Amino acid sequence: MPATDPHPDPIPLEYRPGVLDAWADVLTGDVRDALAALAPFDDRRRALMRERDARRRERFAARRPLAFLDPDAVIPGTTIRVRDAREGRFRGADIPRALERQWIQGTGPATRPGAPPEVGLRNVAYALLSGADGWMFDGEDALGQRGTMALENQRNLRLALHADPRFLRVAERVADEMNAWSREALGRDIVRHWRAQLEFTTRIFRPRGLHLDDRHVRRADGAGFSASLVDLCTYTVNNHRVLLESGQPVVLYLPKIQTAAEAALWDAMLSALERHLGLSEGDIRVYVLVEQIEAAFQLMEIRAALGRHFVGFNTGRWDYIHSVADAMAWDDEFVDPDIDAITMTWGYMRAYEDRVRRACNTPDADGRFVLWQGGMEPNIPVGSPEGVRDGMARAVSGARRERDAGASGKWVAHWKMVHIVRPVWEEAGEDNQMGRLFAPLSYDDAAARALRRREDAPRTPRGARALLSVALQYANAFLQGYQAAALKSAETFGNPDVLYLMEDMATCEIRVGILWEWLHKGARFTEGDAEAGIAAGEVFDAACFERMLRQEMDRLLGASDRDVHDDSKRTTLPIAREAVRALVTAPEKLPWTIDVLNACLDLDAVAAARPRIDACVASWCERGERLTAPLDFVRLGTGAREGAP
Repeated sequence: MPATDPHPDPIPLEYRPGVLDAWADVLTGDVRDALAALAPFDDRRRALMRERDARRRERFAARRPLAFLDPDAVIPGTTIRVRDAREGRFRGADIPRALERQWIQGTGPATRPGAPPEVGLRNVAYALLSGADGWMFDGEDALGQRGTMALENQRNLRLALHADPRFLRVAERVADEMNAWSREALGRDIVRHWRAQLEFTTRIFRPRGLHLDDRHVRRADGAGFSASLVDLCTYTVNNHRVLLESGQPVVLYLPKIQTAAEAALWDAMLSALERHLGLSEGDIRVYVLVEQIEAAFQLMEIRAALGRHFVGFNTGRWDYIHSVADAMAWDDEFVDPDIDAITMTWGYMRAYEDRVRRACNTPDADGRFVLWQGGMEPNIPVGSPEGVRDGMARAVSGARRERDAGASGKWVAHWKMVHIVRPVWEEAGEDNQMGRLFAPLSYDDAAARALRRREDAPRTPRGARALLSVALQYANAFLQGYQAAALKSAETFGNPDVLYLMEDMATCEIRVGILWEWLHKGARFTEGDAEAGIAAGEVFDAACFERMLRQEMDRLLGASDRDVHDDSKRTTLPIAREAVRALVTAPEKLPWTIDVLNACLDLDAVAAARPRIDACVASWCERGERLTAPLDFVRLGTGAREGAP
């Protein structure tokens, strides 16, 4: 139940020069009207983001870990008491038929860097023909922000969801290509009737998080404006009619929520947009990605705050690990191991997953449960026969573990993985696993400690090189416009037995975060590397970091165009190096790696990027302020020069 808000003052908005002409089919009059109506929520968003940073600084100063909320407190933005939320004394929602069976959800963007619609639409065709039960078209971590990619993403989704002839022509060709692959890999066609297959997959969209500002819309006073509001209004206004008329709700995945107060803001924005469009309450449904450790302390409160819009939680890996490292950056004794050791069954990850499944299976006032969607399978089945066989065996094993633990489905990052992993849930036969019996959630000190529990695991020179290599590669890919990128450590380039993994922004966040942790907390290697001249027990210090940085850069500069685009080696790769170096060596850990990379978008010279990188670091370390507003608002991005379709 939302609290009553006073009528806010309007907030004038300004659009980047040239955008409204080039993207009139995306930023329509109806979209702009909705943005104007919802713009006042940006004040509340900005206040909540300041509160985030203030809580973080206060915890760090007091050297105090996260804790559960006071059970007698009222969730900000609602009239619901924390105690009532935890005990299910709130009204939730039924699960729509379209979401009852979501064994496999795919994820990925609906465009490619600098691509005209007929090329970018291939992404949507692969998704909707994949046989996935749902596909989350990403506007956040996997969508590049170079140029006007966010607008290209929205254009392609509109063309596809409205069955535009341009999309249908692309889909017919893609269906043939997918069948050619499946005949060889699976011995059968996976797309028998392509027009009918397009209707099988539930359409889902992930808007950007509350912490991000848009690149093409800002407040008229020059301040940044919520990317969440831009994505929410653009996607929903452009597509709600065709979705609802086909019997599907508008379904969103909400990212990076840290508190129930932030969930309450989302609920208020969703309700306001429904009223603006003349929709019924709950026509927009949402999952929440539990990507932040603070959210793991407030799961039932988040459910209650989102009320009739909420359908389920998703458990990820990289984002959550990064959030734990960030929340514990003040504690010199808290040092993570090699990233590969931090699986979903390790230490704090095991406790996190267990809390999510218990929260999903706690009934609300009407006895309703919600869905638990398991984590990401990032494998891509491309490599040597042995490498693919081993990688797919691990993927199936991981899916079975999540199914047995109670998940109703999981994510995959590549369409080819749908038919490899989906049979795991077909074996179970149930649409979902809502209502399984688990122990009730506890809120004592032991439960809090479990959410930051570490276990013995290696910390190796090879692990450090892998962290650094992938961080550099991802930062470079991001700056090239590939926010979803197939990556692996440079040491394994040319080895087809080691598969590429489909990575998004979170992979850079956590790798930079762990490197910062190792450097600033004096982490010691648990084993040595004779070839590298590193002994067991040696400290990962500044000299070691710089030596590894040079070595990994040399590997990337010498890599083939397949692994590192040749045209990036003298442009965005040096910028990536400076960004990673600044983030790892900053005296305070910056909360978001993406702030630094966003500041460098559309730049191709390290000399132009370095002042922006330095400004981001100085702003946080000296003033405790993030730099998020667009720095190049007066210049239209390169993507828009492709023109309207």
